Amino acid sequence: MKTLELQLITVGLDDGKQGIFVGLPLLSQQAGDTAGHIENIWFSDIKKVPDSLTMNELMQLVVKQLCDCMGTVQ
Repeated sequence: MKTLELQLITVGLDDGKQGIFVGLPLLSQQAGDTAGHIENIWFSDIKKVPDSLTMNELMQLVVKQLCDCMGTVQ
């Protein structure tokens, strides 16, 4: 079975609400504590996707969104 590495990021707000974001891992497990400090965070627009979407299809959308965003960042 083919596997896909994913990373969940949970963001908690001070009013108690939480959101979970799914993405490709930014750091490998071999990276030390000093690697990969956050410099910027971008949020995409909200997209409506079918609830029958597979994880592979979801990740294809994420990668496309990332490529589109990187093309417009200056």
